[in-house]
Amino acid sequence: MNEALLRSLTPSVLGILVRRGADFAAAEDALQEALVEAVRVWPADMPREPKGWLITVAWRRYLDAARSDTARRRREDLVEEEPAPGPAPGVDDTLQLYFLCAHPALTPSSAVALTLRAVGGLTTRQIAQAYLVPEATMAQRISRAKRTVSGVRFDQPGDVATVLRVLYLVFNEGYSGDVDLAAEAIRLTRQLAASIDHPEVAGLLALMLLHHARRSARTGPDGSLVPLAEQDRGRWDTVMIAEGVAILQAALARDRLGEFQAQAAIAALHADAPTAGETDWVQIVEWYDELARLTDSPVVRLNRAVAVGEADGPRAGLAALAALDDALPRHTAVAAYLHERDGDLETAARLYAEAARKASNLAERDHLTRRAARLTQLRRTG
Repeated sequence: MNEALLRSLTPSVLGILVRRGADFAAAEDALQEALVEAVRVWPADMPREPKGWLITVAWRRYLDAARSDTARRRREDLVEEEPAPGPAPGVDDTLQLYFLCAHPALTPSSAVALTLRAVGGLTTRQIAQAYLVPEATMAQRISRAKRTVSGVRFDQPGDVATVLRVLYLVFNEGYSGDVDLAAEAIRLTRQLAASIDHPEVAGLLALMLLHHARRSARTGPDGSLVPLAEQDRGRWDTVMIAEGVAILQAALARDRLGEFQAQAAIAALHADAPTAGETDWVQIVEWYDELARLTDSPVVRLNRAVAVGEADGPRAGLAALAALDDALPRHTAVAAYLHERDGDLETAARLYAEAARKASNLAERDHLTRRAARLTQLRRTG
């Protein structure tokens, strides 16, 4: 396999895709998939015209992605800006597609990645960030999933747990503000809740509603991020919060706890507090302990360190943070916050600046940069 040849062809192939009318980021995504396919195919069947082969495969990948994106946008156009409370008014085939992509022939992680790419409309880069893996690794995973299902019949729908994971990640991508998919994820989860009597489906729906209820307060007039503690709680959607809490309470009463119910319980405790200072952080730590037991997720333990810092003081939070891998996304930002709470403004400012450089989106980067600048100014003025 001639890796040097692939590297030499990459810039010119990318340029041709862009000249054909492809968006640069989408062209990069398509070319990445073509390169992964070349690594798989070329050792056994080297094409006579490698450049032409790459252009053809990459362009097909681009067209497939463009069609998927167009279909997704068409579905989004049918959805109102905010999801209405109550049962889902109509049913389309989108949820069925989620189940079909979660095929039994695939591992759960591959099924999630394929569904996010093919139906959810997310890019390989966005999916990789959600899974905390390199983009090239995720591109290979998606390509393998496509090959796995290329010759199978789509008459065996996947399991509910995999579909829930996909809906959760689609909602998170929309909730981050990068892509407006949150309302669509809620709509599909309502449909799923109406058709399946499952406490984790209800838990996920409750979690989405409780988070979405705060959406209008999460940004300022200039688009800047507003942390939870600083949000105007009068802007929270109390009707949506009440619906989410009611759904959660009914799910918890069935005594079949799952990770989405535990996450929703944490969100409900935040929503229940009249002010940030009245938040029941001790109970939130207890729910994070349950969530860590259910998932063993390093991200959960990172969030737990913040809660411990609020419940037992910043030094206790820093001690919990010290047990975690500092390569985790947001680890540096959490350390900065806890050092700020502990009064170490110099260290906090340095860490906020470092976290800003690592931020994955512009809004978060600006927020962290402003935090660093504010603390630097406070130190100078005494």
